[in-house]
Amino acid sequence: MEEKHLTVSQINAYINKKMKFDVNLKNIYVKGEISNYKTYSSGHSYFTLKDKKSQISGVMFKYNKRSLKFEPKDGMKVIIKGKIEVYEKDGKYQLYATRITEDGIGELHIAFEQLKKKLKKEGLFDDVHKKQIPAFPRKIGVVTASTGAAIKDIITTIKRRYPYCEILVFSTLVQGDQAAPQIIRQIRHAQEYDLDTLIVGRGGGSIEDLWPFNEESVAREIYACKIPIISAVGHEIDYTISDFVADLRAPTPTAAAELAVPELKEIKNTIKQIDEKLIKTMENRIAHNKNRLDYIAKKQIFKNPESIYEIKEMHLDNLINKIEFTSKNIITKNKNQLQQLKNSFILKNPNEIIKRKKESYYRNIDKLEVLNPLLTLKRGYSIAEKDGEIISSVDDVKVGDEVKIKLDDGTINTKVI
Repeated sequence: MEEKHLTVSQINAYINKKMKFDVNLKNIYVKGEISNYKTYSSGHSYFTLKDKKSQISGVMFKYNKRSLKFEPKDGMKVIIKGKIEVYEKDGKYQLYATRITEDGIGELHIAFEQLKKKLKKEGLFDDVHKKQIPAFPRKIGVVTASTGAAIKDIITTIKRRYPYCEILVFSTLVQGDQAAPQIIRQIRHAQEYDLDTLIVGRGGGSIEDLWPFNEESVAREIYACKIPIISAVGHEIDYTISDFVADLRAPTPTAAAELAVPELKEIKNTIKQIDEKLIKTMENRIAHNKNRLDYIAKKQIFKNPESIYEIKEMHLDNLINKIEFTSKNIITKNKNQLQQLKNSFILKNPNEIIKRKKESYYRNIDKLEVLNPLLTLKRGYSIAEKDGEIISSVDDVKVGDEVKIKLDDGTINTKVI
């Protein structure tokens, strides 16, 4: 007896028919958080709607999107009206959305912003803490999944650009609950090697897939790492906490490899340019010095080197003549002055000079005697003083002033009345 069998298509069609006639799945409202939201050129949008425990694929066709007042984004909490049916081709059930209303921001995005604000306030993002990425690394470490596309891109890029660099892979989980502890362990393990640079990251994915790189413990481990770290998580539009705390952020794993090593071809071109510039500079310098040498060689002084000291000898002879002439003049002048002194009246008649000086001295004494005020007192005159000053006029005193009158034989104290 031949057994009855069904095809896969028949099973999927059967299940889809059952779900279409289920009134509980025809017109429903589902609440959750959007992720992996993407709109294709057809105008249809595909996404994942999730909560803490489960997720469901969803689609919103172009004609239903016309009623939307906003563009849904990853992390947005929404309430979706629609129906659940099976997509028979893949055998997967999904949510067909007819209307989407915003219900707030997803919990993961809230957690992301809160941690970002906290670590920024602590200074973990400050440029002052960023370590310089070595320009010519000898050894690079990569903390990522050993089987993912990210490590393949990184290895291929580094080998193509700078094949002299050694690559060490520190394999780890990059998503799930156990990813963060493994990433931390491998970052610590990498520091046991003499690495110049460490690349930490993974390929693209949803915010849930990338979440290990938003964990506070991973961020603090990256910050504390002694090796310069390049963060390469997700695609260009994806940002994680690891990107902010790392020494350098790369938009993709491939870009991280490009930032980690120089381009060998560019290095060779640079060396070639420098070599050509040095040769040109040396040639110019040699030509310049040769021209200077030719110019100097043509100078008269090199054709007749004796002229150097001949001119100096002439100057020396002139100086000697000037010294001899000046010396003779000084000697002659001093001789004349000495002879004048010898012939002077003073040296020949010193006694006569002394006699003249004595006569002049006595004449001056007589003059001083005539002017001596004491002699005036002896002749009967007196001198009136007030406060040590000689009174020369009646205007110099007033009634009540005490006055001293000096006579030849004494002093009289009196008062003006």
